Amino acid sequence: MLTEQTVSAYLDRISADTPKRLDLAALRHLHERHVLSVPFDSLDYHSGDEIYLDERVIDKIVHQRRGGGCYELNAAFYLLLQSLGFEVTVHQGRIRFGSRATPPYHHMMLTVAVDGVRWIADIGFGKGSRHPLLVDSDDLHEDAHGVFSTRRVDHRSVEVSRGGVPQYVFSEEPTELSDFAQTMWWYRTFPGSPFLQNIFCSLPLENGWVSLRDDELTLTSGKQKTTEKLADDDAVVAAYRKWFGMKLDKRPVPSPHTTNAIRFSFEQD
Repeated sequence: MLTEQTVSAYLDRISADTPKRLDLAALRHLHERHVLSVPFDSLDYHSGDEIYLDERVIDKIVHQRRGGGCYELNAAFYLLLQSLGFEVTVHQGRIRFGSRATPPYHHMMLTVAVDGVRWIADIGFGKGSRHPLLVDSDDLHEDAHGVFSTRRVDHRSVEVSRGGVPQYVFSEEPTELSDFAQTMWWYRTFPGSPFLQNIFCSLPLENGWVSLRDDELTLTSGKQKTTEKLADDDAVVAAYRKWFGMKLDKRPVPSPHTTNAIRFSFEQD
């Protein structure tokens, strides 16, 4: 459990209000503020810096004001929600890439029970939803990031889709943060790992999206999309600071494990 001081610093990091009640409105607010404040990126998968799956992740997300992948973002969000008193559970999932799917434990996400109703809370999936999604619902979820849906695949798993395209299937069975350590190692070292295909960083805007892939900065606002190739290393470092609030000492460089293996992307159009 996080200390009151750390919880306060975390809420300040995402510009969120302290919940007055542990209700759906509070969960929606925290989820939205996290999605709009903390980037989804692959930087430390390339840098070789340690990636933590416990309370040590808080230093990176909160105090260093950095981003990360699903394992870090959802682990940190889990610790925050748990410390605030929410009934929150960690789950593992299989990511869909067209007709293909990863093995288990390639995605971490959460469910939160509020007033007897279970909600998917996932702030670490590229272009995921801005707000929580109902676990069991025949209705479409109209969201600022698209139209989402959930469907029960069987008695123990649920599929999440965006725009009719499956994103991942997660298991209803609870799991522990430490259970993802082996897959984390795979993501960091296997040449075909999606996190090693590009050095990327992305963040939703109120009415759009900003992403940086190596030295290509893409801004989307409504239906308008512009892409700019940045001039040099200093321009890349400046873009990280301006758009993502990251104070980097130098431009990120590719991991030695990177190769031109088959490419997948978590950032769906």
